[in-house]
Amino acid sequence: MNQLFKRKNYNVKDHPSGLLRVLGTWDIVFFGIAAIIGAGSFSSLGEAVFRGGPGVIILYVICGIASGFTALCYAEFASRIPTAGSAYTYAYASFGELIAWIIGWALIMEYSFGNIYVAFSWSDYFTSFIGRVGVHIPDFLTCSYPEAKKAFLGNSSNVELISAWKTAPIIGNWKFIVDIPALVINGLITWLVYRGVRESKNFNNILVIMKLAVIVLIILVGVAYVNFDNWEPINPVTKVSSFMPNGFAGVMSAVSGVFFAYIGFDAISVLSEETKDPQKTLPRGMLISLVLCTVIYIILTLVLTGMVNYQKFDGIGDPLSFIFEKANANVAWMELVVSFVAIVAITTVLLVFQMGQPRIWYAMSRDGLMPKKFQEIHPKYSTPSFATIITGLVVGIPILFTDKTFILDFTSIGTLFAFVLVCGGVLLLPAKEKLPGRFHMPYFNSKIIFPVLFIGSLVFFYFWQADFFKNLFDFNNPVDLEFRTSVIIYIIINLVLCVMAFAKNLSLIPLLGLSSCLYLLTGMSHENWKYFGIWFAIGLVIYFAYGYRKSKLRTENE
Repeated sequence: MNQLFKRKNYNVKDHPSGLLRVLGTWDIVFFGIAAIIGAGSFSSLGEAVFRGGPGVIILYVICGIASGFTALCYAEFASRIPTAGSAYTYAYASFGELIAWIIGWALIMEYSFGNIYVAFSWSDYFTSFIGRVGVHIPDFLTCSYPEAKKAFLGNSSNVELISAWKTAPIIGNWKFIVDIPALVINGLITWLVYRGVRESKNFNNILVIMKLAVIVLIILVGVAYVNFDNWEPINPVTKVSSFMPNGFAGVMSAVSGVFFAYIGFDAISVLSEETKDPQKTLPRGMLISLVLCTVIYIILTLVLTGMVNYQKFDGIGDPLSFIFEKANANVAWMELVVSFVAIVAITTVLLVFQMGQPRIWYAMSRDGLMPKKFQEIHPKYSTPSFATIITGLVVGIPILFTDKTFILDFTSIGTLFAFVLVCGGVLLLPAKEKLPGRFHMPYFNSKIIFPVLFIGSLVFFYFWQADFFKNLFDFNNPVDLEFRTSVIIYIIINLVLCVMAFAKNLSLIPLLGLSSCLYLLTGMSHENWKYFGIWFAIGLVIYFAYGYRKSKLRTENE
């Protein structure tokens, strides 16, 4: 049993990789912006606004704070362990092999499955854009089979999906419905990442500059159309106007869509072995990009919810162009510009995620937990070539038989779980010597501060959301039962953390990161947890069938 939790001591000199160190601080910042501002703002933001109303801004703030604390934890690990592998490598150093495998398996889910959602979003915007300029692709070639079937059987109001199902040619007994744009962009991005990090860096930086310029334009133009009444809309059922028309539970139900916007920042840490002076560059780049993106998301959400009533965002996959449509602000040129730049923005997300996944497999292979083929470096391009090709296949094949909603929830819960373990891992790290030029997480004793903050926050929320807390233990009331149950579990865990903080003088920042990420998990449904459990059961079978026997850490000590 002890072998399962044996920790690995990392030394960058032990791993001459052949990867090229070409990335500076602002390259890391731009990769961070590329990963964070993309599908989250140009696609999932619409669903989040519909569920939470204007009050969803609170969730963006909570996610930003949680990601900020987590980014500091990633930065601490990155300054100690400047090797490829992200949270997988960090877990290996703090929790041991089994937990490292679980995190690696979660990251495979995050990057690969996340890119499936992003590819679908890219296809939506691409199809929308070329449609606006007069080019039409048949509907059955712009969506997935499950999406079209679900829409047809559910009598959906989505005209394109219904048309795809009705007009698709039949091959044998199977309707030919394939999202061709999603497959094509996945293939092109895979090819670019295969060619090298320098080419990817230059391409990414150009696209990020374009993206930021247009987001600023959206904000400047949109402010003129803000209607303050939209920030306190009337709930169609209760007829009561509120900043949170669907209540706090409604806001929390949007957690998958909101948090999906933030999952990309940890992808930066997999670039450690391609970064110049990673102990200093990576932490700076991660924190700068996260702060910039959080501010942008807050302003964007305010503009969207001020321009258009939140109820109109039901089923809207292109919210930033939607607000300028004829039925809303009626600014045709902005509608076209946003549609084009959305394609650019989402392309950068695909690029960063597609770079991240091969490097996770590369690190796991180097430790013996995956076949040796995954650590193969291309002799000319200096990239993990085989792992890059497999990543392209892992993203491309599921595009044929899955849909966006399932992938969105599936990806967010796996990422949050990884964040929880990263924050918990920092609490287990020994104190280190402070060296000039390296990042050092500030130590604040949580002995008194954390219990006071948690109990104080609990009292504040009790009075702010009195109706919710009055029904907290009413298990006969089906309204919000799942969320209330999760909150009870969350409170119990945090009371335990309060006792540990008082008894062991734990560091405050990772403890706040751990608590805030656990809170975001309360917004996940039982369906999310069910599929999450199935995924990890598959991962454990693979680990004990292969990784456990081939682990270099174990075989070297036998």
